Amino acid sequence: MEEIKVATMADIEKIESVPFEQRMKVGNMYDLLKEGAEANAEKTALSFMFSGDTFESPIQVTYGELISQITRTANLFHDLGIGPKDVVTYLLPNAPHTHYVLWGGEAAGIVNPVNPLLEASTIRDICLAAGTKVLVALAEVPGSEIWQKVEAIRHELPELKAIIRVFGPSDEKEGIIGFDEVINNYNGDSLDSGREIDPQDIASMYHTGGTTGTPKLAPHTHANEVAMVNIIGAMNLLKPGDTVLNGLPLFHVNGTIITGGFPFSIGGHVVILSPQGYRDPTVMQNFYKIVERYKAVFFSCVPTVLSVLMDIPKEECDISSLQFALCGAAPLSTELMTRFEKRTEMTILEGYGLTEGTTASSVNPPFGERRVGSIGLRLPYSEMDVFVREGTKSRRAEINEIGNICIKGPTVFQGYLDETKNEGIWADDGWFDTGDLGRKDAEGYFWLTGRAKDLIIRGGHNIDPAAIEDPLYKLDGVQVAAAVGRPDAHAGEVPVAYVQLLPECNLTAENIMEYLEGEIGERAALPKEIFIMDELPLTPIGKIFKPFLRWDAVKQTYEREVKKIGDEIADVKAVVREDKLHGTLALIEVTLDGNAAADDVKSKIEEVLSRFTVKYELVLK
Repeated sequence: MEEIKVATMADIEKIESVPFEQRMKVGNMYDLLKEGAEANAEKTALSFMFSGDTFESPIQVTYGELISQITRTANLFHDLGIGPKDVVTYLLPNAPHTHYVLWGGEAAGIVNPVNPLLEASTIRDICLAAGTKVLVALAEVPGSEIWQKVEAIRHELPELKAIIRVFGPSDEKEGIIGFDEVINNYNGDSLDSGREIDPQDIASMYHTGGTTGTPKLAPHTHANEVAMVNIIGAMNLLKPGDTVLNGLPLFHVNGTIITGGFPFSIGGHVVILSPQGYRDPTVMQNFYKIVERYKAVFFSCVPTVLSVLMDIPKEECDISSLQFALCGAAPLSTELMTRFEKRTEMTILEGYGLTEGTTASSVNPPFGERRVGSIGLRLPYSEMDVFVREGTKSRRAEINEIGNICIKGPTVFQGYLDETKNEGIWADDGWFDTGDLGRKDAEGYFWLTGRAKDLIIRGGHNIDPAAIEDPLYKLDGVQVAAAVGRPDAHAGEVPVAYVQLLPECNLTAENIMEYLEGEIGERAALPKEIFIMDELPLTPIGKIFKPFLRWDAVKQTYEREVKKIGDEIADVKAVVREDKLHGTLALIEVTLDGNAAADDVKSKIEEVLSRFTVKYELVLK
């Protein structure tokens, strides 16, 4: 097929002139990975470092070894009774073993990757919702609490048949199998089950929110995942042998598909940046050396990673191999992107995707105009548009009219595992309503302007406000409560809570925070601050008007950050409101000290606010 380098919508349409069926040579991930391995058997598939300080002495796995270990793992699961409709849940850091379990689990049954940093009770609820039959987890190792969480929940999972311990011994009496002890006893050449995987079989289910009540699980078919890999492949971002850095967690669909399944399918080289990935400080300190050492071509990240890298000197490292860095999962500050590219000479491709779409739906064209602040053009074979909801019906938005961003196509899932979560998620015939607000310009570029759904995104991690609000309503003395996102220079936004107390209640913000520390099952969801108000704003029908609270959080953040500049600032007043083009706009009026130089202060304010994503207009007095 003709190699097309995407620069405009015309190039995307040219790619689509080839029927999608012709690109779908195989219908399941196991066969796709096997095909990639057979063509590159002696080449290195994986390099794994235990920390950023050991990047020069990695453990390496060839493609022949990778597919053999995946096959052995699938046969281990089959031996334990896992069939096409049975679920394997794993609690693992990033490591070669995680890929064996991920793809072996899909070959045998359905795999359910879970964030091991969640509290034990939340992990238990996800396992129950998924119907977990086999649980795979990291053994007791210093610095990890994964095994302790397994011990805390294992007897509360009625469908659990076996536990597999990675990097630890078997314990037959306790029903525990040591992965490394038994794996080489299994056949690594073919699936013992003889299974022929149907493209519509469920391959995986990812947790995508909900830490109170029933967790929200998004199932993906093999066809969804293979389609995503083929669509990314059609963009011609990588060639066989190119090196990809994997720093995102392997319980997240971006880590597993974009920096896993996709490069494996074409014979790429995946470098796993330690068990902790980007959360490992030694990885970040050595990042530019790692790029130089492995001649990395591509990495995928969230804005927090770029924010950290901004403060790390590149020194004399040669990172000229690095063609693209894909950034998504949360809004990226225009100023941060501009400054980062200038300092590092990297090219950032801002994109957009979500678990329900099997990772990616749009990206700025790699070989064309990148509109800073935009999430780019839709991907080939992926439909994406803006709809305006009017009562029970929807209509397509006009050019630059804000509405709900919706997606449709071969990568879009069929609905959440729990049917009660599916109400209202479809805008029209097959169009999934992402819950994000945005607009589309005349050239087909999409721009995010806010969120219709009630969600906080912290460093690319989705937080359900109910995880904060439900415990607050159980606290004696709380009358009304609401959680929203507050702008954050590092994480994009962090949760904060607004509380209205009953008359004569003496609760303080400190009391409330101490209570929440014992009640919230997700550490990332713990509010950074509690605000006690006399009255929370309400809509005419009596619902909490959250936009006002979000505006207040922006107002307080921008005023505080500008005041930090120092004595040159006499006063700061911000007014935050809705904006028809940007969604939200902050109008900031700064009164200068009599001796302050206006141009100098303006430059300092722009520097301070460059890492925030909410648009602002500045007036100096």
